[in-house]
Formats: sequence, C-alpha cells, structure tokens
Amino acid sequence: MPRLLTPGDFAGDAPEVARALIGATLLVGGVGGVIVETEAYDASEPASHSHPGPTPRNRVMFGPPGHAYVYRSYGIHWCLNFVCREAGHGAGVLIRALRPVHGLALMRQRRGLPEGHAGDRLLCAGPGRVGQALGITPAHGGLPLSAPPFAVLAAPADTPPLQVLSGPRIGISKAVALPWRFGLAGSPYLSRRFGLDKKPTRT
Repeated sequence: MPRLLTPGDFAGDAPEVARALIGATLLVGGVGGVIVETEAYDASEPASHSHPGPTPRNRVMFGPPGHAYVYRSYGIHWCLNFVCREAGHGAGVLIRALRPVHGLALMRQRRGLPEGHAGDRLLCAGPGRVGQALGITPAHGGLPLSAPPFAVLAAPADTPPLQVLSGPRIGISKAVALPWRFGLAGSPYLSRRFGLDKKPTRT
C-alpha cells in the first residue's frame, strides 16, 4: 500500500514540497488522480497570497503544514493548495494538474464533459479544473490533508525515478523569474507545456 503523507511531509520549503508531490496521488472523497503539475508560493515573494501578511482570506496559509488552503480564482473557480513550512510562515503549493484515475465518471459530471472527452486529458488540466473535478468548495479550507475527505499518497516505492521539469509560474505578474512551477516530463495532462529549454531532472 502507498504511504499516506503526514503533516511532516509538508513541513519543508514550498519548492521542495512542490517538486516532491509530482507522482503522488491526491484523493478527495475517493475521487482524484496522480499529481503531475504544481506551483510553489512563499511569503518572501510578492506573487504569494501570504506576502502581505495574515488576512482573513489567507490565514490558513499561516497555519500548520499539511492543511488545505482554498481560494477563488477570477471569481469562478475554487483552487486547492497545500500549506507548507512551519505555522506562522505562510507558504503553499498550488495543485495545477492531475492525471485522472479515480472517480472519472463523477469528475466528468462535475466538469460537464461527455465520456472520453479529449481522452479525459482536460478533466484536471489547470487549477480551476482540478477544483471543479474534485468538488472543492470553501468548506475544504483549513481541513487536514491526512484525514478524510482528503488522502495524499506517496508514489509506490517501486515507481521508477520521475523526470520533473521546472519553469516560471503561470498567470502571475510578479516574481515571474522564479522557476517554481513543476511538472512531470512528457505528461499529456499538464495544463501547459514547459519550454523546450527546460531540462528535466530526476527525483
């Protein structure tokens, strides 16, 4: 059985956690798949919601690691983040894309897509789509990732080394040079392809 991640697995720096999460499995109420794309955010850089300090909106980011931080993007989509670092710091990892594996019929229903649409490639390609497919709502905000309805499982021990790409984050106007977007090389489920100049590293 794959190992269930615990709060200690999220206690590191956000970029380290974001890279390590590639290949892990995320389930919400038994629905989900393999994480293939993430982005890291930290209070030290201005693109992060936590950069201005604690507010009612971002207070979960300043809580203990291993909890869900949920926010609404463009007034439409609920996006799921994993809180990192120690309590009081303000860091997180945005889940940008999954390879859908479990509960595909329910994900299609939530996304309003017919069976087999684009080979299900677009079910969870992008943080808004991930949130919609997994049924994320504000009620998930602040919940521990190590207890139902969440389950985050490490890749099986016999999984071959993964090639993980890194590059600039998407849809931001500040701290754009930081290479804090991570993705599984060659995955068709990424929200956007990485630049051809980005070389994969093994993890």
